[in-house]
Amino acid sequence: MNYDLIFDFLKKLDENNSREWMAENKPFYQEAKSEFEALVQHLIQSISQFDKSIIGLTPKDCTFRIHRDIRFSKNKLPYKNNFGAAITPGGKKSPKATYYLHFQPGQSFLAGGIYMPQGEILKKIRQEIDYNANEFRKILNDPDFQKEFGGLTGEQLKRAPKDYSPDDPNIDLLKYKSYITMHNFDEQVTTQSGFDEYLIERFKILLPFNQFLNRSLE
Repeated sequence: MNYDLIFDFLKKLDENNSREWMAENKPFYQEAKSEFEALVQHLIQSISQFDKSIIGLTPKDCTFRIHRDIRFSKNKLPYKNNFGAAITPGGKKSPKATYYLHFQPGQSFLAGGIYMPQGEILKKIRQEIDYNANEFRKILNDPDFQKEFGGLTGEQLKRAPKDYSPDDPNIDLLKYKSYITMHNFDEQVTTQSGFDEYLIERFKILLPFNQFLNRSLE
């Protein structure tokens, strides 16, 4: 895959974020998009070797549109300045835990888990953590997980969530609004041989984390 081409396109798009520029550079966009989708296809095939729940997905099921929804936004730029893909059981719109890849100059990362689950889904996740906190902590404290991801990230409630005491021994885990973890990487990493394996190795570390979260939804 030609990652230089992908980042070159994203950098130029960031400097020329307009429908006119995109129309003039449609072949450039299509080539960059094709390269990213080829990577997503490779990741689907590789991840499905250790996580059978994503077997049958296609890049189309996982890759997000580059067009921005500007209807309710003050930012009227028509396009995102990134390529993103959520390799999730059931596709990107599924509420289940994901293997997420984000290409953006200076802000690239991979991630896992469930971002901003709503209502009943969030309640089920917290319940699973409450029942099996030791198991969840063991996953989070795994040396490889700690080395590559460091732990949970994102916003937390200021107070204990409904139905939980502020003195709950697991309140530190139960306050999260999202159950996600992230690994940032520099664009230069993509130019080195073995970058595909670099991604796959880190996604494999996410398997127990994602499985725990998905179990809570079953």
